[in-house]
Amino acid sequence: MPSGLELLMAHKDEPKASVLQSKVEKMERMPWIEKYRPKNLDDIASQSTTVQILKKNLETSNLPHMLFYGPPGTGKTSTILAMARQLYGPSLFKSRVLELNASDERGISIVRERIKDFARLAVSNPSESDLASHPCPPYKLVILDEADSMTGDAQSALRRTMETYSGITRFCLICNYVTRIIDPLASRCSKFRFKSLDEDSAFARLKYICDEESIKVDDDTLREILRISQGDLRRAINYLQSVSKLLTEEKDDNGDVIMADDGQATKQEEVRELFGFMPSSLLSQFLSVLEAKDLNAIFEFLQEKIAKKGYNASTLLNSLHDRLLLGDRDGDQVDISLRLSNRQKNQIAMTLFDADNKLTQGCDECIQLLNCAIEISKEL
Repeated sequence: MPSGLELLMAHKDEPKASVLQSKVEKMERMPWIEKYRPKNLDDIASQSTTVQILKKNLETSNLPHMLFYGPPGTGKTSTILAMARQLYGPSLFKSRVLELNASDERGISIVRERIKDFARLAVSNPSESDLASHPCPPYKLVILDEADSMTGDAQSALRRTMETYSGITRFCLICNYVTRIIDPLASRCSKFRFKSLDEDSAFARLKYICDEESIKVDDDTLREILRISQGDLRRAINYLQSVSKLLTEEKDDNGDVIMADDGQATKQEEVRELFGFMPSSLLSQFLSVLEAKDLNAIFEFLQEKIAKKGYNASTLLNSLHDRLLLGDRDGDQVDISLRLSNRQKNQIAMTLFDADNKLTQGCDECIQLLNCAIEISKEL
């Protein structure tokens, strides 16, 4: 029989085991974009120049005010969060880093109250254990995500706050459109442009996630997911997670997911259909109808094959752009873009641009698609 001491030690270890199990279960339930968010600068994909500069700043522990800008899903927020963790460590991260989404809190009041109150606080001395493992510089960090959504008055107020408390607080502004940041604010920051991820880096990240989640998927399906995500790695990871849950047909002996497609991978057309993209065969039929220049047939096709099946108008315009202007092939069929002159492509591009612009402004999808289809038909 176990001794009393052994029983006591067993009971003491039970809470630790339950806490550990709880953390594991929480990780399993997390969205993959959070679960696989980079933990340090070495994990950041593709942004090599920006990462090198930030690593140099990390070595000196002397950060300037920073402005990160670029398309969505390119790693702007992940980069500054990873750098903050390396800068302060887990124990000081919560007390020295303030992360705000400026699209939710965009008025001048949030600058005058919450940001200013945080910025004016002096920092305490870190412990010896924190200094031994992390730089822990004597200043705090304010991260303003989607700063281009802030009003002009809020940005002007933020400029003064940055000047006044720069000794104990550094700012990192994150935005998609740098032109929406006022010049006096942008001139006080070091600018870092984040470019769309190259296919190889994004593919390697998706492959890593598949290996970690024990998902069996072929390379062509991953590249199709990357193509329809248009350089947005966050969207690609979300797409991959949706595919892994919805297009599975069986599991292996360990309960790991195996993607459908003869027990090995998801078909590319199934992926496109899942995310609202028109199948290539249906798109080819649509282009044939447009080339026939039959107005009744065009109207009937839009009503029966597109509207009733719920295909998104913006997604259809993107598919037409790829097929007619970029030359995406449809199997072994002749590429239609090869038969179009530069003048025809220019007119089609203007038509697609006009339709997309009107859809963005809230115009009726059916009317805009019909008008766009008729104009493209005239050029084919």
